[in-house]
Order: sequence, then structure tokens, then C-alpha cells
Amino acid sequence: MIDRVTTLLGGRRERLGQVIGRYLSPPRGPDAPPHVRKHLMEEATDLYWNELEWENITHDAGDEAVERMFPGLLAFVRGLLLTESATESVEAEPRPEVVEELLRFLAARVLELDEMISSGEDDGEPEKVRWELDMTDRLVDLVLYRWLELSPQEAARAESVRSVH
Repeated sequence: MIDRVTTLLGGRRERLGQVIGRYLSPPRGPDAPPHVRKHLMEEATDLYWNELEWENITHDAGDEAVERMFPGLLAFVRGLLLTESATESVEAEPRPEVVEELLRFLAARVLELDEMISSGEDDGEPEKVRWELDMTDRLVDLVLYRWLELSPQEAARAESVRSVH
């Protein structure tokens, strides 16, 4: 049975493929050892929570500036997907499986926030929960663009269609 997270991510990937006009397959590579994978995932989720809280406190980025809200997390994702090293003495070790796990975490958070809104369990702060839902939902797309290796032109095309919906 397919879970809701898988359905959400599969639907987004399919939509992006239709907009881009090509099949989008996730990158694959050798899996990291479990302790490395766990550490990288902890770092990614810590970045999410810390940057979300920082924006909650300061409102530095503005309401729709998700890329400015999560600069550390998005840079971390780029680093996890690097296939070439800047120096010859260090070999690149891409970790697309960690990005996939991060996407599952973010999609689960989107579903959780949506459920909180639907059920009225928003801790008396519906605007804050709605804002977090919107930001996290948008972050899912930005991480997907990187994970699926969309070119800047393809990402722009996806964004133009996204803004219509």
C-alpha cells in the first residue's frame, strides 16, 4: 500500500515531468552507511527547524522568500547532490538518498500541518500554522527541483506554472 507521503511526492514529480516535458528520475548513488545517513538527516532537519524558527522570530526574509528563509538547508541539499569536487584530492560523495529522506520528512510535515488546519488543532494560531504550511510546501518544490536536477530554465518553467495554481 502506498502511503500519503509517497503519493504527495509522486504527484509532485509527475506534475513537474509534465510541465518540463520529460521523465524525471531521481538520482541514484551508493547508499551512505547508516550512521552517516542518520547524521546527515539530523543535520538537515536541524537546519529546517532552526531556519523556520529564525524566520518566525525575525521575519527577515519576508512572506514569500522561501529561498532566503532556508539558505542553509538549500545549500546543504546542493552539497548532498554534488557529483564533482572542487579539488582533486577530495572525491565527491553525493548522497541523493539523504535528500530523498529529507523530502519525505518535509512532505510528512506538509501533511501534518494540513491536518492541523483541517481539524482545528492549530494551537490557537491558525495564521502561523498556515504560514508554516505554505513555506514548507514551497520548500518541498525547491528541494525537488534540485533533487531531480532541473536546469534553471526548467525550474523557471515549473515556477511559472506553479504560480498559476
